[in-house]
Amino acid sequence: MTRKHKFLGLIVLPLAVLFTGCGEDPKPKPESFLRLDYTLGDYTHFESDCPYTFDYNTFSRIKSKGNCNFIVEYPKMKATIYLTYKPVQNNLDLLLRDAEKLTYEHVIKADEIDTRPFINRESKVYGMFSQVGGDAATNAQFYATDSTRHFLTGSMYFYAKPNFDSIMPAAAYIKEDMQNLMESLRWKN
Repeated sequence: MTRKHKFLGLIVLPLAVLFTGCGEDPKPKPESFLRLDYTLGDYTHFESDCPYTFDYNTFSRIKSKGNCNFIVEYPKMKATIYLTYKPVQNNLDLLLRDAEKLTYEHVIKADEIDTRPFINRESKVYGMFSQVGGDAATNAQFYATDSTRHFLTGSMYFYAKPNFDSIMPAAAYIKEDMQNLMESLRWKN
């Protein structure tokens, strides 16, 4: 190596470091949330001594709470669907008011409440599915009835303080399961 090359090396190397080292000051990145993806649901039929049956996701587990009331637990998501059964005994108006009251108790924290009627004339299942947007305690609820003998409500709850941005993937996943449960609901004769 010649003296000229050594001299160029001494000049070029510091200049390269100087130019590559210059740039914008580092800035802190905004907070982010963990991305959660869940496997597609694999549904199986649930049968008991109670007057109704439905399909549920095998990713969850079902526990009886007595009197034909059940909880559908999602341990990995720290969430539960509460199913409450009541017989209709000339009290359908009261049962409907109570179900709607439960939904609209969340208006204070909700950004929006989207309700959709559900009708399956063949199986005599009629009801309403409500999706609650925002930081409400429950993100989805439904009620279903045959309007003469059976009434079932379902509500989704998480075991944590509601922060819709962080629970949105799990809430969307369980909402699909709730809709499937409602659509597969059948009353026993």
